[in-house]
Order: sequence, then structure tokens, then C-alpha cells
Amino acid sequence: MKKILITGAAGQIGSELVSFLVEIYGRYNIVATDIKKYPGYLSLDCLDRDAVRYLVAERDIGVIYHLAAILSAKAENDPETAINVNNNGLYNILEAARRARCRVFVPSSIAVFSPGLPVIPAPQESSTRPDTIYGMTKAWGEMLCDYYAARHDLDIRGIRYPGLISSETEPGGGTTDYAVDIFYQAVKTGHYTCFLKKNTKLPMMYMPDAIQATVQLMSAPKKKLRFKNAYNLAAFSFTPAELARAIKKHIPEFRITYKPDSRQKIADSWPAAIDDAPARQDWNWNPRYDFATMVADMVSIVKNKPENGGN
Repeated sequence: MKKILITGAAGQIGSELVSFLVEIYGRYNIVATDIKKYPGYLSLDCLDRDAVRYLVAERDIGVIYHLAAILSAKAENDPETAINVNNNGLYNILEAARRARCRVFVPSSIAVFSPGLPVIPAPQESSTRPDTIYGMTKAWGEMLCDYYAARHDLDIRGIRYPGLISSETEPGGGTTDYAVDIFYQAVKTGHYTCFLKKNTKLPMMYMPDAIQATVQLMSAPKKKLRFKNAYNLAAFSFTPAELARAIKKHIPEFRITYKPDSRQKIADSWPAAIDDAPARQDWNWNPRYDFATMVADMVSIVKNKPENGGN
């Protein structure tokens, strides 16, 4: 079989996707890359067009999961790098895929939706005029993918991820990262200072479901995909206050305080919920974890990490 390339493989999604794909296809068939040095991964800068093209050709790549990106909070602090990596990096990947006729997965985000969206949950087909740099790069990425699919008949698929909660990787600069860090602080210190207001409701998903959905979409028959690029994906929505109450059921001494910062404005521009009916209809998407089971699993895993006194 042709090999699978993953860019940004050391990131939040990539680190768990690599393990998932290795279990399915075997280590030899997975080419994991990242700009950072990481054991067992190849070094690849997606801004190096020649290096991307060479690797795709030399390793006989047939499928690309392009995960390399600058996330929301970091993007606002460094717009130039975000635009360069998120847009020009994607262009280089699509050009390499066009030449090699690869199938491509390109993640998008709830950040693409317009602030003050009149319809909640946000529908699959909706206005996408974001006011954050991250959202703009993702909206442009969706349009570029649509262009390559129409102009070059490239098989490009994608998901608008909600906030993702992972028990395996540290927060990576996203606005929803509080929903990861809060578990670690609850276990380690019994206290968390949240950078969002207590009633800021956002769509979220547990990482095992996000990984399963990603591979499920890439395995779906092309003819069944009405939208192909940028399917809405949802599991549950909650506020920091609701999450804190759920954690207290497992860690009664846990306390939370609120100190909103610049990330609050980013969160305020995103919808509180999204409609993923097309994903459920077209490729049978259905999350395995609800809010309560996610919280219970996260608390258990974080408590049992060796650095937190577990085995």
C-alpha cells in the first residue's frame, strides 16, 4: 500500500492519530513528521515546498493528514507566522498532493463561523466571516481546498473541530485549552484559574472521538460525501462553571476562580453549539463519549499518570 504522511504529528491531534493509524496500518506505512525534533519522527517544515514535494514522492505517499498549524491564541499573538504556516503551508501540501494524486485530510475549526451568528446551533452551511486571524486562515483554507477539489479533482476531506480535550498531550495554544489544563490542575493543586468567564459555553469533544471521526471520514466512500471539505462535528457543549461542577463530583476539594484574558474575546466570537447532522447522515458519525463519561475518564487517566502519583 501507499504510505500515509502526517504533518504536525507531535501536536495535540497528531500524537494520538499516529498511534491510532499505526494500530491499523502498521508502523512501516506511517510517515510521521513535525518541525520539532521528536523520537521516531522525520523533520519536515511545511513551508519548505521542495522538501514537502520530495518527501511525498520519495516515500510513495498516498494519503496526507495535514495537521501542522498555529492555533487560535498563538495566532492572535503572532499573526504573520499564523498566516504563513496555516495558509502557505497548506498551499505547499495541496500542490504536492496534486502532483502525486494523494487523498488529503485538512482540519478546520469552529473558529471559521461569523461572530454573532443568528442561528444556534451553527449550521453546516453558514456565513464564515471570522474576526480572528486563526479563523480567517481556516476559512481561507476551506476555500482553497474547495478550489483544489473543483479545479484539480483532488480528494480533500476535512472536519470543523470543536474544542478538543486530550489526556495525552499538553495544551498547545488554543482558546479551549482550559478544558484540558483544568484536569491537570485539579489533580495536582486542587485549584484552577480560568482565563474564560464562568458562563462561556463552547462546543467540545473528547479526543478519542475526534480521532475516530477523522479516520472514519477518510475511509468513507467519496460518493456519499456531500460536503467533503469541512464537515461540522459535535459532541457536547459546556461552560467552565459546568465543567468545574462535574470535576468536583470526582475531586470534592477542587476550586476554580476566573480571570478572563484576551482569549475571552476569541471565545465570544465562536458559536455555543454546532449542528453536525450532515456528518451523522453522510458517514454515520456518532460520538461514543458524552460530557459525564468524558469527565470521569479524564479524571481517572490524569490521576493515574506517574507524575501525579499514579502507576
